[in-house]
Amino acid sequence: MHPARLSPWICVIALLALCGCSSQPNSNTGAAANSASPAAEQAAPKQEQAPPIIVPAGTAISVTVDQSVSSKDAAPGLHVEASLAEPIVEGNQEVIPRGAKVSGEVTNAKSAGRFKGNAELGITLTSVVIHGHRYTIHTSTFSEASKGRGKRTAEGAAIGAGAGAIIGALAGGGKGAAIGAGAGGGAGVAGTALTGNRDITIAPETKLNFKLTRALEIPQK
Repeated sequence: MHPARLSPWICVIALLALCGCSSQPNSNTGAAANSASPAAEQAAPKQEQAPPIIVPAGTAISVTVDQSVSSKDAAPGLHVEASLAEPIVEGNQEVIPRGAKVSGEVTNAKSAGRFKGNAELGITLTSVVIHGHRYTIHTSTFSEASKGRGKRTAEGAAIGAGAGAIIGALAGGGKGAAIGAGAGGGAGVAGTALTGNRDITIAPETKLNFKLTRALEIPQK
């Protein structure tokens, strides 16, 4: 073949050889990059989350009530607002600050009868707000009951009638005694009726004490 005819083919072969050489390192580089990615991920340090703070069951919780609660008009399920009276410290760390908002509810409410029955009032805590986050809590129940005054009412009426009879007898004999007995009896009933209704009322700022019945888990950030 004539040298002039060979020169174009020589140029084509040379170009193909150059393209093949230049493309091979690129593929190797990509493979090396792909193989290095998992290693880089393994070498990157993993950020471990701090373990949660555990406030154990039995921890005392003292709160001050923010509202008035009375057995006279309260009902089970009534929402009660309070504030933490003392901070809760676990180890050397204050985990719940003083003044944290606490919610509770009435578990039992029974108004005292006018002449008989016991007044009862029970409250338990249901949640606490810690740094803007609300956590469910389970606590013991504050419970208080007052004795009914039915028996004392009857006794008070009898004593009032007896005293009235004595005063009436001294004042005017038999007729006076009858009048005095009626007046004394009325006074005795009225007096015990006014003092016999002993409902339980918790005033605002009253301090109540509870205990956790389940551990409280507080995540650390």
